[in-house]
Amino acid sequence: MAANNKFVKLPSGAEMPIFGLGTWKSKPGEVTAAVKHAISVGYRHIDGACCYQNEQEVGAGIKAKIDDGTVKREDLFVTTKIWNVDHHPDDVEAACQKSLDLLGLNYVDLYLIHWPMAYKRGKELFPKDADGKWQFADTDYVDTYKAMEKLVASGKCKAIGMSNFNKQQLERVMKAASIPVANLQIEMHPYLTQNDLVDFCKSKNIVITAYSPLGSPDRPWIKEEDPRPLEDPVVKDIAAKKGKSAAHILIRFALQRGVVCIPKSVTPSRIESNFEALNFELNPEEMKRLMALNRDYRGVALTWINHKDHPWCPYKPE
Repeated sequence: MAANNKFVKLPSGAEMPIFGLGTWKSKPGEVTAAVKHAISVGYRHIDGACCYQNEQEVGAGIKAKIDDGTVKREDLFVTTKIWNVDHHPDDVEAACQKSLDLLGLNYVDLYLIHWPMAYKRGKELFPKDADGKWQFADTDYVDTYKAMEKLVASGKCKAIGMSNFNKQQLERVMKAASIPVANLQIEMHPYLTQNDLVDFCKSKNIVITAYSPLGSPDRPWIKEEDPRPLEDPVVKDIAAKKGKSAAHILIRFALQRGVVCIPKSVTPSRIESNFEALNFELNPEEMKRLMALNRDYRGVALTWINHKDHPWCPYKPE
């Protein structure tokens, strides 16, 4: 591929590729091939999570490309995330080890708390009671993070951070942390620019990762009337003028803000095409037009779980 990887530095000094492959919604049977193809064309950053329930397939793809000599383990940056049922400090190490075993790795480069909300401890990823009500727990995510710090000390994780946290929650962790927060992964696209949170993280040397940079048009709960950044007239106009796709423009929008971007795809041609977003730039006027599209729209608020009823919901007024 013509594209060249670019990197951002974590607080530890480690380099994190600014572009990677997301694996949320990648089905078993598809994700192994997607990971293999992504690594073959130059991707060096793979993002996963326990909750995606495909870590074994992600690991198979990584192993195949290590075994065939395409990459060495140290060439790759692998992220995974602890799920809400494993927030209790006594469960953190076992949860990480399970992910490592499924991935077939001795360590991950980045381990994140997927959401600040804890669920009832156990093997059920989305626990409900007999009446169908979600079963939450009151484990403090600060205690989860403190337990994760021990994983850095043991070498199972090179860096740790959070996902879907707000500024207030970040500050709580930072005050208690012995190991600096390396990364915050959040939904980000022109309809949700997250300016204040991005500026705050940059001021604290926390790297931002944008998930769903295309607006997650294939999310299972999408409604016909929901906004779709890929179809926005401004995005399409900029794409046409630059001879690029709408996806290129949305990915480049994140990259140009210095934000790590992890679009998901299992289609070989799209995996290749997305990588080309490293090869061009948007001019200041184009960035201004895209930034002006912000409407604070979240496609991945998970309102169907009633997180607003959880004491650690990140989307309540601060």
